Amino acid sequence: MKVSNDKGIIKDGSDILIVLDERKRWLTRAISGKQFHCHKGFFDFDHIIGKPYGTKVITNKSVYLTIYDPIPSDFLKQIPHSSQIIYTKDAGSILMNGGIKPGSRVIEAGTGSGALTSILATYVGQTGQVYTYENRETAFETAKENLSRIGVETNVSMKLKDVSTGFEEKNVDAIVLDLGDPCIVIPHAYESLKYGGILTVFLPTFNQIERVITTFSEFDFDDIKAHELIKRDFQLKPHAIRPNTRMIGHTGYLIFARKVFKEVDQ
Repeated sequence: MKVSNDKGIIKDGSDILIVLDERKRWLTRAISGKQFHCHKGFFDFDHIIGKPYGTKVITNKSVYLTIYDPIPSDFLKQIPHSSQIIYTKDAGSILMNGGIKPGSRVIEAGTGSGALTSILATYVGQTGQVYTYENRETAFETAKENLSRIGVETNVSMKLKDVSTGFEEKNVDAIVLDLGDPCIVIPHAYESLKYGGILTVFLPTFNQIERVITTFSEFDFDDIKAHELIKRDFQLKPHAIRPNTRMIGHTGYLIFARKVFKEVDQ
């Protein structure tokens, strides 16, 4: 049965998330005249076009699959990437502790596959802007395609540039650094941040923390905080609810610091 309300309806060409269970999930597009195939059989996209998201469809092998409207985290798990992406648990902390909100102007370096870029762009909205820098052309092109697929490219300014020479933007609200050696970029970040703006640094290894903190001390950064987030998912089987035996442990360390204004005594 097709519903008349156009809102929340699967259209020809719509991105869809097809879910069998917790592990088997596919991100694809519903194309009229074509079929979706997996190890559990196939179905015609024409059977779901015009129906609401949340529809269940049965394959030729009598297996039910559920069709959902993809959310940002679904795209992040499925999009092509040329390097390690920022996980959603860390991205959430970057948004909340990095002072990023709708309307914010944010610099990001480096872009990588555009995973965090897409989250930042979604969150700052159409009134904000993300300026993202990447010096690897292959990663730059991958990110460009990913951002277009997710549909956030309109409020992202992509720059193929080595940030060791500095940023073009000034007086931005927040800066996020995910680089091999962020210390060489911290001076440029200080120059581009507004007073009170927050610099976030993502670090994969423990020994980098001290180098970053030492570099902060050379500039007027204050209210410095650092943490690591560990996320544990649960197995949700009736009468057997418990933590999953497998989990993603360490992903990275997050450091946050605010740029302060220090008035010189006369």
